Amino acid sequence: MRSSDTTCRHFLTLSDLSPSEARALLARAVELKRMLRAGETYLPLRHRTLAMIFEKSSTRTRVSFETAMAQFGGHALFLSPRDTQLGRGEPIEDSARVLSRMVDLIMIRTFDQAVVERFAAYSRVPVINGLTDRCHPCQLLADMQTYLEHRGDIRGRRVAWIGDGNNMCHSYIEAAEVFDFELRIACPEGFEPDTDLLAAAGERCTLGHDPAVAVEGADLVLTDVWASMGQEAEQETRLRAFAPYQVDDALMARARRDALFMHCLPAHRGEEVSASVIDGPQSVVWDEAENRLHSQKALIEFLVGANP
Repeated sequence: MRSSDTTCRHFLTLSDLSPSEARALLARAVELKRMLRAGETYLPLRHRTLAMIFEKSSTRTRVSFETAMAQFGGHALFLSPRDTQLGRGEPIEDSARVLSRMVDLIMIRTFDQAVVERFAAYSRVPVINGLTDRCHPCQLLADMQTYLEHRGDIRGRRVAWIGDGNNMCHSYIEAAEVFDFELRIACPEGFEPDTDLLAAAGERCTLGHDPAVAVEGADLVLTDVWASMGQEAEQETRLRAFAPYQVDDALMARARRDALFMHCLPAHRGEEVSASVIDGPQSVVWDEAENRLHSQKALIEFLVGANP
């Protein structure tokens, strides 16, 4: 049960947005990007504060959220478990009750999806999932904005996910529903994504183990690191299992000639992707990384508007 009497709008998975909301948010992200580059002053969050809780290290998430609040005229607070009562065993529910009485939004980057869900259940202000082991919805907004800018609406397109059935793969399964595209997943046996998410996506998603089949005729090809944060002990096992799943020039040649390549970064050249692909003409990873800023500004604006 929530600690407040009103229902609060959060962003914990991509499915928290309706298809129409998601598309409107991308259009707004493109407009906010234009406004910034044109030098237009827009300060809708003056005297507003975002609390950022990091239990996982970060580069793009921290910089993009801090910069977003600064550009909106607001302020961002970096909170590490080493420096707060969260790291000393204070219940999540208590931290949520206290912080949400002091700040206007809360972003959490952590391991367990249940942590952001419990936090949101007791928060009076919007809670944003900055990444969990379950999903990474903020990255998907940036990816979808990037595709929109380069190729238009992704509806009806074919997307190929190559590699681990991890949090990014999970968010792409949700994105296939929200943005109405076909998703083909290729991963080694034993590293498949969540079966419940796959079942919910229905015919939009297909799972296989051959990357060549997955990328055939794809409009967008994606991959991620083979060992994510917290999986370092599995590094050698994963290197052997994923070796046939590198996205290289030969694999990209099976996709459409104008196919784009994306990676959420950081990337390991020579492992999940060859240098010739990530640094090549089909790669849009730098636009994708920049768009974390613009899409998250649109998200923050949306959530503040939904929770005045």
